[in-house]
Amino acid sequence: MARMTTFWSKLIPVLGVLVLAAAMVLPMNALVASICLLTLTGAVVSAVHNAEVVAHRVGEPFGTLVLAVAVTIIEVALIVSIMLSGDAAETAVVPRDTVFAAIMIICNGLIGLCLLIGGIRYREQSFNAGGANVALATLIALTTLSLVLPAFTTTSAGPTYSTSQLSFAAIASLVLWGTFVFVQTIRHRDYFLPVSDRDNENIHATPPTNRDAWVSFGFLNLGLVVVVGLAKMLSPSIEAAVVAVGAPQATIGVLIAVLVLLPETTAAIRAARANRLQTSLNLALGSALASIGLTIPAVALTSLLLGTPLQLGLQAKDLVLLTLTFLVTSITLVTGRTSVMQGAIHVVIFAAFLFLTLIP
Repeated sequence: MARMTTFWSKLIPVLGVLVLAAAMVLPMNALVASICLLTLTGAVVSAVHNAEVVAHRVGEPFGTLVLAVAVTIIEVALIVSIMLSGDAAETAVVPRDTVFAAIMIICNGLIGLCLLIGGIRYREQSFNAGGANVALATLIALTTLSLVLPAFTTTSAGPTYSTSQLSFAAIASLVLWGTFVFVQTIRHRDYFLPVSDRDNENIHATPPTNRDAWVSFGFLNLGLVVVVGLAKMLSPSIEAAVVAVGAPQATIGVLIAVLVLLPETTAAIRAARANRLQTSLNLALGSALASIGLTIPAVALTSLLLGTPLQLGLQAKDLVLLTLTFLVTSITLVTGRTSVMQGAIHVVIFAAFLFLTLIP
């Protein structure tokens, strides 16, 4: 069974590349869209499996960084391609909407589901509050500098940064993210390890060989390329469906963000079901940090070099949701123990985000 699972985890990304290539030359109809959607689902499962192989080999918290960084790099490429290919006035808000959607999905939807599933199954779960709060503090600072302050600055008109302000925000984002990675992986690595049995990081499975880990790492990246590539191919169909039902344009960004975050979401939920909440939080918060810490500098550099407009400041409704999210998350992570109630609160906030996206 293990060989069969490993075989399919390598075969699906290869098939995904073929489907992606075919989708680029064939007209997108119902049949092609259905095949792309099925392949996308398989690529997500494959990516999760390969990411877990790598994570088991390198141990926590290095393993959870693999998926977060890989997805973020591809996410940056997707956002930049959209910025360069669409109408400048319409694509100016794509980075803001994508990053904000990612934060709401991760901090409310993903964390909420992990806490809810873990609470139902184990009543209470524990994690290292020190590491979680360090990650949350960094996330709050990154989000404020990147998405909140542009709505209040006065040097440039609208929810935008001036050239010097945008440069500062990009550099600050890189500094904060880089410092967090140093703290997580080197200086205070124990902050991000499970609170029990820290000396044995791989008690849940026998670590694979170096060869297996490298092979899985390669197929992980191939699978992520397939996931994001197919998501981009399906986006016109998604846009047409959104228009057909009369939903706001912001819904498109949310749907694409959900597709991009599927691998991390699946991996984090599986970890919560296995009573490894520390891994779930490492994945969730690490992904949110990487999403801002790498995405904002990349889109800022693109905007500065090519002169494309960039609107980063959030609207009033989104600022309220963001404040509520960080306030509740701060309370959730302060004790190092969670239950069903905290999960339910986060899920309800996520539902409110989705509802207000559809009916602003």
